[in-house]
Amino acid sequence: MSYASHLKESYGLPVFNFPGPEEQAKTSLPEPDAVAWRVSSDTYDADETWTAAFQRFAAAVDTTRVRAIVVGPWEDAYDSGPQEIIEALLATRTRLPALRALFLGDMESEECEISWINQGDVGPLLEGFPELEEFGVRGGTDLVIPPFTHQRLRSLTVETGGMPAAAVRNVAASALPALEHLDLWLGTAEYGGDCELTDVEPILGGDRLPNLRHLALRNSDIQDEIAAAAAAAPVVARLKTLDLSMGVLTDQGGTALLGGQPLTHLKKLDLHHNYLTEPLKQRFRDVLEPAGVALDLHRGHAEEDDWDGRTWRFVAVGE
Repeated sequence: MSYASHLKESYGLPVFNFPGPEEQAKTSLPEPDAVAWRVSSDTYDADETWTAAFQRFAAAVDTTRVRAIVVGPWEDAYDSGPQEIIEALLATRTRLPALRALFLGDMESEECEISWINQGDVGPLLEGFPELEEFGVRGGTDLVIPPFTHQRLRSLTVETGGMPAAAVRNVAASALPALEHLDLWLGTAEYGGDCELTDVEPILGGDRLPNLRHLALRNSDIQDEIAAAAAAAPVVARLKTLDLSMGVLTDQGGTALLGGQPLTHLKKLDLHHNYLTEPLKQRFRDVLEPAGVALDLHRGHAEEDDWDGRTWRFVAVGE
């Protein structure tokens, strides 16, 4: 079951869908800096390319005031990456001096399943927009995130059904002194999520993330290993929220997490979509709720199948 849904806001602004060519003349557009602009095409049988829609957007809106852009579906996203979109954004960057937030690949399952979204090298965007404060991308197929340095970025989100290990390692190797919020959907090996605990350990060390306050390492096949490592991870002591949700978290990882360093300083611990037993959940409540920690322990749609003598458990977002 996919949790990936359209963004409702970006950079604290409500997302507004830039209208198609037939609706544009009949639509009253908001002020350029009042919304996050979602520009999109149709994934299937598109009558207009994404770059053509973006050209209409740039002609209709004072882009010098635009603060957030959400890239929605592009034509044949299940078969083609966003290279032309990246080039169009970079070609327009001098006309986007106020841009502070950018999200690439805002698609729901009926538009393109998350594991089908073809991505590419997002490094040029991160390099080309040094004033960005928020960046997000959805889809792990062919996703490339090179190691990068960014002085202004406060929030980085990567949503995948399977995040390539190289991308995880490169995020961990990046210099992000202003980053406060990091959210990685690591995914499952079945859909390309091939990272190991050693790939995320530098993130848990926190040496390159001095201002990190909100950490999500979720939707993972190796959620137990991550939880056990988080139990002694230096970065956890300075977090406000820790999110290990959406993955294959069992009593093994939950017990290790609860038995490690104190978590009572957290404002929130999110473990939803889990395979924890009720007695362990109650232990979490007994230890953390009196300290004022908001807990999300909902099992959600976590599914178990017994087959071929084994119990199979699944992440929340795969295909």
